[in-house]
Amino acid sequence: MTSPTCPLCAEAGGELIWQSALYRVVLVNEAGYPGFCRVILNQHQAEMTELSPEERMGLMNAVWAVEEVLRAELKPHKINLASLGNVVPHLHWHIIPRWQDDPHFPAPIWATPVRESASRITDLNWLKAALASKLLMLESFAKE
Repeated sequence: MTSPTCPLCAEAGGELIWQSALYRVVLVNEAGYPGFCRVILNQHQAEMTELSPEERMGLMNAVWAVEEVLRAELKPHKINLASLGNVVPHLHWHIIPRWQDDPHFPAPIWATPVRESASRITDLNWLKAALASKLLMLESFAKE
């Protein structure tokens, strides 16, 4: 099911890194936050409790896999996980690597910035490959 007015039904929501039948993982181009990803449900639902237990687990396993790769590859100070959906009521999770010198730390990235963006990694091809590899492995285990 899709919604004609939903931007996450109409668009990828970022640079597509991986897609399964249940979800897709995209890299978000957000200055100051390299590695910022979203895990987006492929159907138009707003809440986790609208999913079956199997779908919930599949979606959360993807969120945890993305977090694991971001922590291992980028070594951020902290990872923020957020599923808000107040503006776009389409189930999606934000996985955001955070550094103590990022523009908003320690506040959420949607707060007023407190400093200029620190210089960070710009070429993320190696990260995209690591994410795709981890998600392929996750999907392979899920099918067994």
